[in-house]
Amino acid sequence: MPSNAKGTPKVLDILFRTLPSAKNRFIGATHQKGLHTGAQGLSRFAFPSLLKNCAAQLNVHHGKQLHASIIQTGLQFDPFIASSLINMYAKCGSLTDANHVFVQLPQRDATVWNAMIAGCFHHGCRHEALSLFYRLQLSGVRPDGHSLSIILGSCSSNLVIWHGRQVHAFLVRNALDSDSFLGTALIDMYAKCRQLTEAYRVFHGMVDKKNASLWNAMIGGFCRNGLWEESLELFVLMKNWGLELQSTTFSSILVACSAGEAVTFGEGVHCCLIKLGFEPDPYICTSLLGMYSKCGLLDEARRVLESATSKGIELWNSMISAYVGSSYALDALNVYKQMRLSNMRSDCITISNVLSACSIINLLDFGKGVHGELIKQPELNNMMVQSSLINMYMKCGSTEDARLLFNLTKDWDVIVWGSMIAGYCQNMKYDCALNLFNKLRVKDLKPDSAVIASVASACAELGFLVLGYQIHGFAIKSGTSFDVFVASALIDMYAKCGLPQLAGIIFSGLPYKNIVVWNSMISGYGRNGLLDESISTFAQISQHGLVPDSISITSLLASISSLAALEKGKMIHGYQIRKEVICDGHVENALLDMYLKCGCLKYGQSIFDRMHLRNIVAWNTMITGYGHHGYCLKAIGLFEEMKRLRVLPDDATFLSLISSCSHSGLVEEGMAFLQSMSRDYGIGPRMEHYLNVVDLLGRAGQLDEAYCFIKAMPMEADESVWLCFLSACRAYRHMEFGEIAADHLLKLKPEGSGSFTQLLNFYGEVGLYDKAAKVKLQMKELGLKKNPGCSWIEVKDRVQVCFSGDSSPLIIEIHDTLRNLRRSMREEDKLSR
Repeated sequence: MPSNAKGTPKVLDILFRTLPSAKNRFIGATHQKGLHTGAQGLSRFAFPSLLKNCAAQLNVHHGKQLHASIIQTGLQFDPFIASSLINMYAKCGSLTDANHVFVQLPQRDATVWNAMIAGCFHHGCRHEALSLFYRLQLSGVRPDGHSLSIILGSCSSNLVIWHGRQVHAFLVRNALDSDSFLGTALIDMYAKCRQLTEAYRVFHGMVDKKNASLWNAMIGGFCRNGLWEESLELFVLMKNWGLELQSTTFSSILVACSAGEAVTFGEGVHCCLIKLGFEPDPYICTSLLGMYSKCGLLDEARRVLESATSKGIELWNSMISAYVGSSYALDALNVYKQMRLSNMRSDCITISNVLSACSIINLLDFGKGVHGELIKQPELNNMMVQSSLINMYMKCGSTEDARLLFNLTKDWDVIVWGSMIAGYCQNMKYDCALNLFNKLRVKDLKPDSAVIASVASACAELGFLVLGYQIHGFAIKSGTSFDVFVASALIDMYAKCGLPQLAGIIFSGLPYKNIVVWNSMISGYGRNGLLDESISTFAQISQHGLVPDSISITSLLASISSLAALEKGKMIHGYQIRKEVICDGHVENALLDMYLKCGCLKYGQSIFDRMHLRNIVAWNTMITGYGHHGYCLKAIGLFEEMKRLRVLPDDATFLSLISSCSHSGLVEEGMAFLQSMSRDYGIGPRMEHYLNVVDLLGRAGQLDEAYCFIKAMPMEADESVWLCFLSACRAYRHMEFGEIAADHLLKLKPEGSGSFTQLLNFYGEVGLYDKAAKVKLQMKELGLKKNPGCSWIEVKDRVQVCFSGDSSPLIIEIHDTLRNLRRSMREEDKLSR
């Protein structure tokens, strides 16, 4: 085998350059064993350490180079080295190579069997791993504590708990159930399977109650199952009994404090660990930082970072992650820069967090710079980082870059596929998302809940109800229909497709509902005009032990705004103030929209004046509100204030301004805004802008100008434009232009009944009964019906909906009241004469 001048094999020299920590381990092995660097005996102790480095860096290329060197030295059958090779291949994603090493061994001890079993579990090959475990026993090798702990560690759900129970029975039969190490593994297994009674029974039955690992496992088990208060009680009991508190104990209890946001208790734990001298421990520092950041005390978390004597990569990652989790992207990037200045090398978690920070504030160039660094550090290019890169490109709107990156590799896992599909949905490229989903199925990959939720959302946006049914069926077959995110997406899909009853069935059938599902149902009912059901669902949130959040308030206010139910809107506003629900930008905008649509301009202006951050949505809402109620000059005044404050308008701003001018008959001002948006701000008009201009000219009676404008449009006028023009022709009894508009509408073959209704009304009013009869026949052939007129009024805290031609008792009562009023008015008129 080729060697360098000092006798070190060439492959080891390569690894020393690529894996810096390997050299220290190599030298340590040399000093520990008293061997020179070229000795045969040295390789037996050095190779496992080097293979461990390859596994940690997921560097299978250099692992294979080491494997070749091991074969050359004749050590491939050494059980210690063979188990290290199996572990390296398994962790680097090559289970086939790991199995190849395993089957070639003439003799296998428990260590080799354990490495192969752990590798199978690592790759999700549960049946293969259990088969190996049974083969281990048949081969005459007695399972050791590590073998049994691997099996117990793999049982993480009730679906496979019976394997764990079998191991538990094996331990009892062989009098091993008093072993603290295996007892800890049993407690952890039962806690993962949500069998806390069984976990506590094991804990209570242990003879050696002074073993801190048992207490730590029980504290972690309570915390994992949401019983963080019991975790804190167990810690206090452990402390009162004078048991040894280890770094793992403090890490576990700080996680419990994070889960319950028990910051006062956490501060007490902080004081305790300082007194016992645990503060320099890097794991405890990381847990402390995580606890403070989870409780929203980012300044305290930053002090933990700054006061740490040894800042490892985990501590830096925790601080960056804390800022990213709180959407403080710039602070996260500043910490990353400080980390780089301290000569700390990034790992996969660092890169993923930094890319997430870039996604939050659309720093595409910075993200591309990080991508460039990754090209220089190929050891960091694993699936997790690649998925983060795709997410970053998608969230920054660069779908083409994400697609190019995705196409570079063919062996993506389902998580990366999910990132691409979700990214296309975020960028409203729903067709691309569905096409990618079909390709995923062709590759025989099993979609996870995130993929199914994204595809259901795409069906909702495209209105593909039949495909939505199929996705729902697939979710039921794959067992993901009870996943809260899948259920939320399905509820949203059925609600958007006008089937709130089906959405309600899914909602009622869920065994566990988080706040996201409740919010989806509130929004779904509101979208379909079922305000009472929406309010009733909102009221039930608290009864189920949850607290309505800002999204709950926003969804309900949107429903109220659509029906202009002022009293109910005031009720929800009062609830938000009393319960101190966070009034973020979304809630403020929803309140603003609700009051303005209900005609309460004074209340709307008051909320607008008190807003901490007036984004472009708030400005547009105010302009629209004033414009729709005839206060066009105030709307224009708001736009002038925007310019003075250097708030850049968007296309929706000009849409609101032109609409405001239309309602007030300010034709010249409206046309000036149309010219200004492209000339002064580089915003290209959309069909909606042209529609509003046609409405502006039509309302003012300038039908010649409106028709000329339609013909001069840079794009073909759609159904809405011609329908608007037809309405203006009806209002001004202009038969010639009306027939032109009607002919264009018929050529476009409208699908809804609204356009046909307008055509019928026009032909009837101008006396073209033959054409009206043809339109009626066409509607009949298409199965369309004339939708009756609808209006509503809020009476005694209830919204009463009235339809044209309705003969309900309420309508009869209203007509009787109107007749009585008319009779009274005539009598008073006669008396006055």
